[in-house]
Amino acid sequence: MTTILIDADACPVVNETIRIAENFGFRCMLICDTAHEMHRDGAETIIVSKGADAVDFVLVNRVQKDDIVVTQDYGLAAMVLAKQGHPIDQNGRLYTSENIDQLLFARHTAQKVRMAGGRLRGPKKRSKESNIKFEESLKKLCASLKNK
Repeated sequence: MTTILIDADACPVVNETIRIAENFGFRCMLICDTAHEMHRDGAETIIVSKGADAVDFVLVNRVQKDDIVVTQDYGLAAMVLAKQGHPIDQNGRLYTSENIDQLLFARHTAQKVRMAGGRLRGPKKRSKESNIKFEESLKKLCASLKNK
């Protein structure tokens, strides 16, 4: 059975993801650290100790082929792809073998700019349209896996 795993620390689409998982009959799992602890009906919650990448390591160890992972983390998305999972971000962008290298390189470049004292613009304010786009993309991904 397909599971949707959510990198739940600061994820803005937890409730939408749980609802869609229920509609498709998929299992849903929230993974968060003790600083971001949350519980929701319709999802199993796994709480891990705070620490750099603690949630990422627990999540990647649980993901199976064709599971879906909701995350904003490019590094985690790359590991999910290596395990033949389907990572998607909170805006509905699917991470793929075609775009992950470019995203990781952009992250690396941004880190270098920040380490040199530079500043970069933060993300745009979340909009209702972002939620709609996420839901559409997740439903399409779920439907493609349900028909496999």
